[in-house]
Amino acid sequence: MSRTENVDVLILGSGQGGKLLAWHLARKGRKVAVIERRWVGGACPAVACMPSKNEVWSARIAHVVQTAAPFGTTVEGVRTDMRKVLVRKQAMVEREIAVHLAAYEESGAELIMGTGRFTGSRTIEVALNDGGTRTLSGAEVVIDVGTHAAMPDIPGLIDARPLTHIEALELDRLPAHLLVLGGGYVGIEMAQAFRRFGSRVTIVEPGPHLMSREDADVAEEILGLLTDEGVEILTGAKPVKVAGLSGDTVFLTVRTANGEETIRGSDLLVATGRVANTAGIGMELTGVALDPRGFIRVNKRLETDAPGIWAIGECAGSPQFTHVSVDDFRIVRDNMAGGDRRTCDRLIPYVMFTEPPLARIGLSEGEARRKDIPVHVANLPMKRVLRTEATDETQGWMKAVVGADDDRVLGFTMIGAEAGDVMAAVQVAMIAGLPYTKLRDAVISHLTYAEGLGLLFAGMPERSA
Repeated sequence: MSRTENVDVLILGSGQGGKLLAWHLARKGRKVAVIERRWVGGACPAVACMPSKNEVWSARIAHVVQTAAPFGTTVEGVRTDMRKVLVRKQAMVEREIAVHLAAYEESGAELIMGTGRFTGSRTIEVALNDGGTRTLSGAEVVIDVGTHAAMPDIPGLIDARPLTHIEALELDRLPAHLLVLGGGYVGIEMAQAFRRFGSRVTIVEPGPHLMSREDADVAEEILGLLTDEGVEILTGAKPVKVAGLSGDTVFLTVRTANGEETIRGSDLLVATGRVANTAGIGMELTGVALDPRGFIRVNKRLETDAPGIWAIGECAGSPQFTHVSVDDFRIVRDNMAGGDRRTCDRLIPYVMFTEPPLARIGLSEGEARRKDIPVHVANLPMKRVLRTEATDETQGWMKAVVGADDDRVLGFTMIGAEAGDVMAAVQVAMIAGLPYTKLRDAVISHLTYAEGLGLLFAGMPERSA
């Protein structure tokens, strides 16, 4: 057995929050070690957020070229070379690896590549990727092990060797017919991208509509956008069994209200949720409690039930966005220094990077109604935003939800060009607690998409005196 090395802070996993914490603490003079099984910098820059958006952008360029004729540019013989798409994506990943390694070197935090398993409350044994083992103990421990793609219990699914987003982003060929199981963010982003590259694509969603956590008008708008581009969508379709082999010929049998039917495709992508990476790492030896789904239980300070052990990011049940993991870092950083920063009342924005994108923050209209919160609602079709007269990007709409009693902006949803950036302006107003009238009367640059906020809020019903 290797001797135990003692450090001030031991971090298992190098996701966004964990690595930022490591670099910060090491620069402050603390002895920090980070254990990472596979991806330098974690999943986001290697196999998730950044690579997926890289390929989504490549798909956007393909779409722009394919639809250039109405704008006065004629292009013939358009095709996508998936090998070049992959090379471009991988070049970005390699740049990110270099940036991360430099940050570890500059900060003084030690990056240990290997598989870690708890052998005690704050002690981890690491099977090093290049051979051998090390055992480390931390005065404080941070768990940042992330999640992985869920694999539903469907007969034949595992044997069919389906793709997850990780394998889909490694394809150097174009699937003839991609079956996408799951109509959430990941499935929809990948479906549109591969359709634009030239694949036939079918989304199979077991629920009654796409994006089950969104209001019906959002789901309907996204459904229309996808079908307009030729994506086939089957909702209310419960998978029954899978046969064949993804990458060759695969058969997905589903049960619908009309009975069973079998869909034939060349490839199968599973995008049905996430599972915490807490199994098989000795969590039972730590005193850290898990919830029934395997996520780590934390309080609002991101402390676990075990003294001196924190959890951060997706494995701690935080909303599954990189920007939330960054905020988790700030919370743990400040609390380790004696502060009392908490996760309460965080205003979490999110964006689905379809084209046009979906952006949302705060309460949706449906949530407000279900919670019996008195609100006023305003809607604005994107075709009324003057910027779209120049760009023809008329798809989608904006929607705002404000408090009926105080005019504060409670929520904003947008499906439209540059939705994420427009949402940021509303987010700042919400953080400041401003009434919607401040946005309505703001002088916003012409000709921008954000200019539509003035029109949107001008249509808000006024509060009764």
